[in-house]
Amino acid sequence: MTYTLPPSPDNHPVAADNGFVTDEAPVPVLEVDNVAKCYPGELPVHALRGVNLTIGQGELVGIVGPSGSGKTTLLQLMGTLDRPTSGHVRITGLDVATMADDDVAYLRASRIGFIFQQFFLAEHSTVLDNVADGLLYAGIPLKQRRQWALDALDLVGLAQRPHARPTQLSGGQRQRVAIARALVGQPAIVLADEPTGNLDQETGHAILALIDQLHQAGSTIVVITHDQAIAERMSRKVEILDGHIVADSGPAVGTDPRLRPLAALAQPPPTQRRLRPGPVSEEPA
Repeated sequence: MTYTLPPSPDNHPVAADNGFVTDEAPVPVLEVDNVAKCYPGELPVHALRGVNLTIGQGELVGIVGPSGSGKTTLLQLMGTLDRPTSGHVRITGLDVATMADDDVAYLRASRIGFIFQQFFLAEHSTVLDNVADGLLYAGIPLKQRRQWALDALDLVGLAQRPHARPTQLSGGQRQRVAIARALVGQPAIVLADEPTGNLDQETGHAILALIDQLHQAGSTIVVITHDQAIAERMSRKVEILDGHIVADSGPAVGTDPRLRPLAALAQPPPTQRRLRPGPVSEEPA
């Protein structure tokens, strides 16, 4: 089932074949506007307190903080998995607070890709189906879903193993499948929650190198981590502590603030994928 979302407030011409529109008042990919989140109880927990964060198209952002800092709550709100107690979260200009639950679910499926520490792959399904299933809620026909899944697997270096089961893969290969699933619909933004948390150091470095290459190929990626060294690898570092953003290095150099994703969610991704990153080293099995 396909839902109709409110359109963005513009109908500007499309730049030639690039999937983005331009004008003088750009709409960011993600806006977190004075957001607070309080979990009620005998002693209410104020997880976020007046957080403001704007992420433009093409940025690679590391959000770093210790356990209990509010970074997981911020991830859930940015990913529309939860709603703020106050304030606004906008994805490509669409205010989640004004949308029905069904529309938010479709927005999430259409414009946000997720990479989780635990992979969350269906172990009895093939690698191909795990990736293709990321398009189920976008209304894409089965044949196209599988072709785009193959393209995404090629992007992460696993095109030769589409019929393998997750149990036959190493941890690094499983995370590559999860990354392919996040990218298959060409979302406006990819949110990665501790993407190397379940991997050994060498494999983790290979996954971070892949994230770097995907960013260079045009993806907008936010990495949530507790590791300062990982955050330092990102083009932009945001530090969160006790529900407040306490430091932000600012938009990455080279980010073009004039670019924004197209408004029409119902439009399927183009057949031609983005430029592919170069070859990546294989991690240990």
